[in-house]
Amino acid sequence: MKIAGSTALVTGANRGFGRHLAAELVARGATVYAGARNPESVDLPGVTPVRLDITDPASVAAAAELARDVTLLINNAGSLTGADLLDADLDLIRLEMDTHFFGTLSMVRAFTPVIAGNGGGSILNVHSVLSWFALPTSGAYSAAKSAEWALTNALRAQLAERNIRVAGLHVGYMDTDMAAHVTAPKADPADIARITLDGIEADAYEIVADDISRQVQAGLSGGVAALYPQLP
Repeated sequence: MKIAGSTALVTGANRGFGRHLAAELVARGATVYAGARNPESVDLPGVTPVRLDITDPASVAAAAELARDVTLLINNAGSLTGADLLDADLDLIRLEMDTHFFGTLSMVRAFTPVIAGNGGGSILNVHSVLSWFALPTSGAYSAAKSAEWALTNALRAQLAERNIRVAGLHVGYMDTDMAAHVTAPKADPADIARITLDGIEADAYEIVADDISRQVQAGLSGGVAALYPQLP
């Protein structure tokens, strides 16, 4: 789809990768709604802040009623609790699922009639390389992102008949607040935002934005032995 002239809503747009996506959309000529739990924290010129908590159905419904001209939905809002699957509080694990799976699904369900009513458009779900590969220390995040990836695959086929293209972004660590504790190499989120929107404009179904994601994607066909060589 063409970004210039489109109307986009970005969730989690007040900071990190979401803010970079919103800025790049504005630079490319889109009208942008910037969703955030606290809209007063949105300080990006040229966007319209929208109060939005994707885990709250009433908040999602209100955003869909407000932003009736959206043709591009970017589901970026996320959580990273660091919860492992065996010992962490189940509420933390539920938070990951509520955010990445149910929150994303709630946004898609609310905005599908909006986008379809505007003649069609695109939805982008921001995944992670951890959709494809799990770290035991953050198993809840990986499980939720894997569920979101499956959601994207199912919706892609279902929404095609409504002229809505559903894409998924896979990317490793980015230099944002969420990954501040990570010592591994991190990509510049501004670069990833440009790659992402280039992919949307090219009508790509899957945007694999960095080397680590490409390596893990290639390893999927090798099964467990390729992805987890440390296992006995």
